Amino acid sequence: MTDARVARITEVIAGSPKGFDDAIQNGYKRASKTLRGITGMRVLEFRVSVENDKISEYRVRMEVIFVLED
Repeated sequence: MTDARVARITEVIAGSPKGFDDAIQNGYKRASKTLRGITGMRVLEFRVSVENDKISEYRVRMEVIFVLED
């Protein structure tokens, strides 16, 4: 019998005033504090928040994929 792996996906929304790359890193860092066995992420959506005619925050909505433990 082969060892089967089962994964789960959870959704994370993260932001940064610096840019989308930083928002992705922030989301990954936070998710990795709680979730073990992360194997990948998929960015589903990019958004920005605007205040006083300027972009104030870059936001990403991501799926975090992780393997379930036995």
